[in-house]
Amino acid sequence: MERRDFLRLNAALSLAIPTLAVPSLAIFAGCSRTQQNGGAPVAEAAESAVEPTVEPADSAADSAAELAESAIDQPSEVTIEEGIGSEIKQAYIKDHLDLNIPPNDLEPIVVAGDEFALAKSLSARLGRVVKHIGHGNFNVLSLDQMRSVAKSAGAIGAFPREEMELFEKLFFRDAKEYGFFGEKVSSTMTAAFNQKEIVKVPYTGHFLYKGKAVEVYESVKKDIGDTIFLTSGVRGVPKQMHLFLAKTFECGGNFSEASRSLAPAGYSYHGIGDFDVGKVGFGERNFTQDFAKTREYEKLMELRYIAIRYPRGNPYGVYYEPWHIEVVGNA
Repeated sequence: MERRDFLRLNAALSLAIPTLAVPSLAIFAGCSRTQQNGGAPVAEAAESAVEPTVEPADSAADSAAELAESAIDQPSEVTIEEGIGSEIKQAYIKDHLDLNIPPNDLEPIVVAGDEFALAKSLSARLGRVVKHIGHGNFNVLSLDQMRSVAKSAGAIGAFPREEMELFEKLFFRDAKEYGFFGEKVSSTMTAAFNQKEIVKVPYTGHFLYKGKAVEVYESVKKDIGDTIFLTSGVRGVPKQMHLFLAKTFECGGNFSEASRSLAPAGYSYHGIGDFDVGKVGFGERNFTQDFAKTREYEKLMELRYIAIRYPRGNPYGVYYEPWHIEVVGNA
């Protein structure tokens, strides 16, 4: 795929998906890049924690080429070594000690040796795709689109057979082997989003499914106000794989430990409707138990239509996630 074809793909992703209309949204101040506790790994926190200072409304005057070019210049992924403050480190340790995940008798699955190096290579190439097309587009990119973009861009390079075999192995592995007991909600590795079924949420870089997810989010905004915002929405298989690998490396290559705070690809309800919220100005702490101490969370719990996907003591082997809103019911 030549560059002009990539621009068409990127423009299609940008223009074919409508933008959710919201009356207003408070601008979120930038924050330090730091490791977080529980939810998405550092790349997701950095992506969610910084809102643009200005995002004009979409208009027909926006050219496809301009949108495509702007997406190419997105900042690269954040490495976990950058800016980890002692305060956040302490919170990270404390939260993990307080989560009380029920023990299991499973041996932890740890990636090592040649497979560790291969997983690092796969993760790095996924990161280059993100840098090339932007976080927002990557959220809704399918596997086939990802491979096409990588093949066409010399700075990325085509995904070699060995990396794709590892991708496939991880996608089809039964997550119960890790100690993750949630259901598999997407069994198709190459699944692609119907762009008519999702909508872009302004000022966030994220997307939601039309229907119930949008209705719940709009109701939350109406009932709580502009101090709460979307920190993560729709995620495709490549996005979830990238996040899971990043969390695995944060955990020293321990897939089992990673699965306690981030669902393996194919097991995330973000793929079919769920979303995360946070307090404006709260940074990475939105992905720690500190969020449960905010007034925004208190207000969330007062809303009878809100349920948390992974509450304390959940049976799925997953850390408490007070920020994760359940939209799709369990089967």
